Amino acid sequence: MQKRRLGRTDLEIAPLVFGGNVFGWTADEKTSFELLDRFVDAGLNTIDTADAYSRWVSGNKGGESEAIIGKWMKSRANRDSIVVITKVGSDMGQGKKDLSASYIEKAVEASLKRLQTDVIDLYLSHWPDPTVPHEETLGAYQKLIEKGKVRHIGASNLDASQLRAALDVARLRDLPRYEVLQPEYNLYDRASYDGALRDLCMKEDLGVITYYSLASGFLSGKYRTAADLGKSVRGGGVKRYLDVRGMRILAALDAVAKRRKAAPAEVALAWIIARPGVTAPIASATSVEQVESLVKAASLELDAADIEALDSASA
Repeated sequence: MQKRRLGRTDLEIAPLVFGGNVFGWTADEKTSFELLDRFVDAGLNTIDTADAYSRWVSGNKGGESEAIIGKWMKSRANRDSIVVITKVGSDMGQGKKDLSASYIEKAVEASLKRLQTDVIDLYLSHWPDPTVPHEETLGAYQKLIEKGKVRHIGASNLDASQLRAALDVARLRDLPRYEVLQPEYNLYDRASYDGALRDLCMKEDLGVITYYSLASGFLSGKYRTAADLGKSVRGGGVKRYLDVRGMRILAALDAVAKRRKAAPAEVALAWIIARPGVTAPIASATSVEQVESLVKAASLELDAADIEALDSASA
């Protein structure tokens, strides 16, 4: 599997990242182990999670995904070959998003313990926290990097002005900068990344790892009418895609998928992988069959006509 350098970091990642939000939610520990085994057997090497996964599930308190990944890495003795991404700043019971130095200092220790590792490869600010100056947050990360607890840092959910401000503070104060951005991005949800944010990431040579890469499963093609929304626990989040533009995108995906003898989801991910300004999309799976599809997507090459058809349909 051809690896890609993640921005200016020394991390080399396969062109598709496993989304760990399902671990401890729609995939129990045994299933999670099976999914991860198949994923790495195919030459893929990067897992994305967060301390808050999956706090939204009844009976969970957060950290379940990290704990499952930690147990799996320990049982397989493969920590050195895995790139681990996790996040900090979500509400873990404190009642607010939090990127204060004191909170990060505590949260990183909890994540390291659950992941059963000494170092996090990529640590992301999960959300903006307008109550805390960038200088304080980046200063906290600097200490973690100096202590060897974190290799690189990044951010999720920042717009262009927020990212620019953070990069400026890092430069002016000689602090570590966000080297990776994790934005929402897929064939339907293009507006928030395409444009100023994408231009800034490319200019500053940031790695970009996209989330909601299949639009909550809509781009798999299994949701085509309101009647389909009950097919999974994620169906409710798909309703907004069932419009004229959404149907146009599905039609283009179907056409390219037929030409390429691939599934619509594989084509949707391959489009992101081919997109300038993106290092890799995140996608999750809850069955080995779905992992097999992710593996195919990682090596599916679209030609210029395919990309033009998808670009036009999703414009």
